[in-house]
Amino acid sequence: MTNFRLDGKIALVTGASYGIGFAMASALASAGATIVFNDINQELVDKGLADYKAAGITAHGYVCNVTDEAAVIEMEKKIKADVGIVDILVNNAGIIKRAPMLEMSVEDFRTVIDIDLNGPFIMAKSFIPSMIEKGHGKIINICSMTSELGRETIAGYASAKGGLKMLTKNICAEFGDRNIQCNGIGPGYIATPQTAPLREKTPEGNPHPFDTFIVNKTPAARWGTPEDLAGPAIFLASDASNFVNGHILYVDGGMLATIGKVPS
Repeated sequence: MTNFRLDGKIALVTGASYGIGFAMASALASAGATIVFNDINQELVDKGLADYKAAGITAHGYVCNVTDEAAVIEMEKKIKADVGIVDILVNNAGIIKRAPMLEMSVEDFRTVIDIDLNGPFIMAKSFIPSMIEKGHGKIINICSMTSELGRETIAGYASAKGGLKMLTKNICAEFGDRNIQCNGIGPGYIATPQTAPLREKTPEGNPHPFDTFIVNKTPAARWGTPEDLAGPAIFLASDASNFVNGHILYVDGGMLATIGKVPS
């Protein structure tokens, strides 16, 4: 179906030098989009450019801190001059800091909120005017299951992702009549290098307890992969989703649908 194609579209994926961001950007490229990405320093941008090139993807990389409004505004101008007006913005850049709430510093809490919530706000605010000028736009915010559920040690992350869910809905409410669709993707537990320690065997050769917990809690009985996010990203970036707005698409193997299995 041609309405899933992204030919002629420019997609900006933040923090897409590696991991989930790289996988989603690669998926958008496979559907025909021109890929633009940013990261926090030149080393990461250079790594991303090399990996995209190795994958046969021509990408445009920029150094930019998404929490710095002046830097984001300057990046928007550079992208417009170098590549064109961004049609698709994927707010993927984010961090997590794990600590029990009573042990978490206010500084760490603010840092997570700044990157995971203020960053998407600044990016959207900076790129929406050009989308309005062009007559259409797609914004995809990378939310989380913690947009819905809390868990110990991630007070900052859950707060930010819950806020990002509501920012998604508010952008829909404010700009839907300008032909801008803002939706979210809420990944479940995804097998990436960042989560690899949680899937390692114990010294006795048994599954890691957290690995067992996730597999038992997920109806699909496995961790997700970055590739599991490809289809949802293409759908929400394409004309196929033109009447989908303010929605969070959870890609979690069914985890949010159940309270889990009774231990045997």
